[in-house]
Amino acid sequence: MTSISESYSDLHPQSAQLYQRALRVFPSGVTHDVRFLVPFPLYVQRAQGCRKWDVDGNEIIDYVMGHGALMLGHSHPLLVEAVNSQIAKGTHYGACHELELAWGSWVQRLVPSAERVRFTNSGTEATLMAIRLARAYTGRDKILRFNYHFHGWHDNIVGARYGESEVPRAAGVPTATMANQVTIPHNDIALVERTLAEDRNIAAIILEPSGASWGTLPLVSGFLAELREVSQRHEVLLIFDEVVTGFRLSTGGAQKLYGVTPDLTCLAKILGGGLPGGAVAGRHDILSLIEFTQDMDWNVSRRVFHPGTFNANPLSAAAGVAMLSHIADGEPQAHADAMARRLVPAMNQALARREIPGCVYGLSSLFHIVLGKDCPRPRDGIGWPWDAANGAPPPRTDLLVALTLKQGCLNNGIDLMGFDGGIISAVHQPADIDATIEAFDKTLAQMQEEGIL
Repeated sequence: MTSISESYSDLHPQSAQLYQRALRVFPSGVTHDVRFLVPFPLYVQRAQGCRKWDVDGNEIIDYVMGHGALMLGHSHPLLVEAVNSQIAKGTHYGACHELELAWGSWVQRLVPSAERVRFTNSGTEATLMAIRLARAYTGRDKILRFNYHFHGWHDNIVGARYGESEVPRAAGVPTATMANQVTIPHNDIALVERTLAEDRNIAAIILEPSGASWGTLPLVSGFLAELREVSQRHEVLLIFDEVVTGFRLSTGGAQKLYGVTPDLTCLAKILGGGLPGGAVAGRHDILSLIEFTQDMDWNVSRRVFHPGTFNANPLSAAAGVAMLSHIADGEPQAHADAMARRLVPAMNQALARREIPGCVYGLSSLFHIVLGKDCPRPRDGIGWPWDAANGAPPPRTDLLVALTLKQGCLNNGIDLMGFDGGIISAVHQPADIDATIEAFDKTLAQMQEEGIL
C-alpha cells in the first residue's frame, strides 16, 4: 500500500523540484512560516474562484484563500478590472489621491469604531501602530495580551511563555522589550481584572475577538463585553485585532456582530481586496496623535511618527474600494457562512460514521478540525460546544496526525489553511462543499488504513 506521504511526493514532482531550488534561495525554502510543509510545500501556478492549479496540473479546492484575504476568491472579475484600470494610471503617485479617500470612507462607513483611519501595509504594521498609539495616549508602557492570540511578528507582540515564566520569550527580541508584555489565558475576566488592578502601567489590552488563532481557541460568550467594561473602568485601551475577522464575521467585523466597540481596530486581509494593505481605525482623540499642528515642538518630539512608502498606494486602494463596496450589503458574508454550515456538520458526520474521535467546529466562515482526540461535536450550529465540553477548550491534533491530514487532503484535491482548518469564501458553491466532504471522508479512510487514526 502506498502511504499518504508517498502519494504526496508522487503527485507533486514539480513542486519537489522547485523546492530544491528554493532551498538555495530562501531559509527553509519558503517565504512565509505557514507555507512550510514536510517534505516540500505545494507550488501553485494559477487560481480562479475557489480553485487553484499547482505546477503539476492538480486541481485543488482552496481553503487557504490568500491567508484569509480573498473573500471574493481568486481573480474575481470586479477586482481584476479595478486593478487593471488603475495600473495603467499609475502605481505610486508620491502624493494624495482620491482613491485613498474613498477607501478610508468605506472603512468609516462599515467599522463601528472607525472615527478616523490610518493605512499601513500589513496587519503586522497595523498592530505595531495601534500599540504605539496606545502607549503614547496613555503614557504607559505595557500591553496585556492573551496566550496564543496572534498579532503579527514585530517585537512588541511576539513570543510565548515557557514553563513557569511570566515573561514571554522570542529569539532576537530583547528581554527588556518582552518585559513590556503581560500574557495571560483568555476567558478569565477575574484574572484580567486582577492583572489591571495590580499593574497600573498597562496601556492597552489586545486580542483577536474570534479567540486565539482565528477562533481555534474560541472565546466564551460575553467575554468581549466584559473586557470592554473592565478596560474602561481601569482606563486601559481595548484593541481588537480584526485582521482576520474584519469584514468577514459581519460587514463591520466582530465588533459589529457582538455589539462591542473597541478603542482601536487593526485591519488587513479583506481590507486590501487581495493586495497588500492594513489600517488602524479608532477613536479620533487617539488617532489625532498622528496629526500635524502649528506647534513645532509637538510635531518634532511628541507627535506619533508614521511614514510608509506604500501606505494607501493606488493599486491597493483600488482593490480595497472594489472589495469593500461589493461586500457592504453583507450578502457575500452570508453566503460564505451558509457554506460553512453545510460543510462542518457533514465533516462531523464523516467522523461519526468512521468512529474517529475528534470534531470540526468554527465561527462564521472559518472552520477548525480536531482529529484523534475525544471531544464533543457541535449540536446546534458550528460553534464549539462549551456546555458539552464542560467549559474545556478544544484539544489540539497531534502534529503527525495534522501533517498527514494536510498531505492527504492535498492528494484528494483540498488545500487546508495550515494543517487543520480552513477559510471559506463567498465564491465556494454547494458543489465545492460536497466535493470537499467527499475528499475529507476519503482522506479519513486512508488515514485509518495507514493506522494514523
